[in-house]
Amino acid sequence: MAEQVGFIGLGIMGSLQAMNLAKAGYELTVFNRTREKAEAWVAEHGGTVADSPRAVAEVSDVVITMVVDGGQVEDMIEQALPGARPRTLFVDMSTIAPGTARALDERLREAGHAFVDAPVTGSSPKARTGTLTIMCGGASADIERARPLFEIMGEKIVVCGEAGQGQAVKVISQAITAVNCATLAQGLVLARQTGVDVDALLLTMDGGSSDSTMRALKGKPMLEHDFTPLFKLAHMLKDVQLCLAEARTAGSAFPFAGLAAELYGAGMGRGLGDQDFAAVLEVVEGITGTRL
Repeated sequence: MAEQVGFIGLGIMGSLQAMNLAKAGYELTVFNRTREKAEAWVAEHGGTVADSPRAVAEVSDVVITMVVDGGQVEDMIEQALPGARPRTLFVDMSTIAPGTARALDERLREAGHAFVDAPVTGSSPKARTGTLTIMCGGASADIERARPLFEIMGEKIVVCGEAGQGQAVKVISQAITAVNCATLAQGLVLARQTGVDVDALLLTMDGGSSDSTMRALKGKPMLEHDFTPLFKLAHMLKDVQLCLAEARTAGSAFPFAGLAAELYGAGMGRGLGDQDFAAVLEVVEGITGTRL
């Protein structure tokens, strides 16, 4: 018999991940801090709207959280705990600090439950098609318990190690993504400044050693200044800051990520936080006085 699943957090990503679970036949119990979003989601996909995280936990064997940051994850889980069934599996798919994930794992195990941190990458297009990459940290048995759900939401399931390691892999990967995007923005603006045909530059990069998924995903939107949010700049800055904090804790450093954080931070100051993170281009344009 399939386990009963609750889903907390129906934002850009969570709503699409939950949609794929519903399409696969799961009757979800959902909670969103903005109740109207939950009601609209249930009207379209079925399931039940819960009045609180506790109400989700009372009817669920597995409780998935997909919210903005570690503080929200901790809040939702603490609210859910008093209603949790014995041996509930809590799966957090948000991006939070690895240390926060480790603390949640300890807290939940002490309460007789299980925890897996399972952040995702792929932005909203892959969330919609159920082709996300999911990075898992936790006990092997708990990851295997969650795997049927992961295989509905993603196409690449990466087991990273103990609790917190999924988050560590995610924030390092995100920082590399942020650096790549900021580097592309700088290169394109420099091309414009020096009179280079920017389309020719992108065509030259295609398939070469300078090519990247970032060029394929963000090159044209940057040229068109189309920053429709697939992944918000504010969320990218948060992830880079989490990576830098993890580096400091490890006695290490990631200087390029630090420089990228300066650019994304300036983007926040320019009111770009709700735009796609490719809007870092506008920061580079502002610094150089050159419009792509």
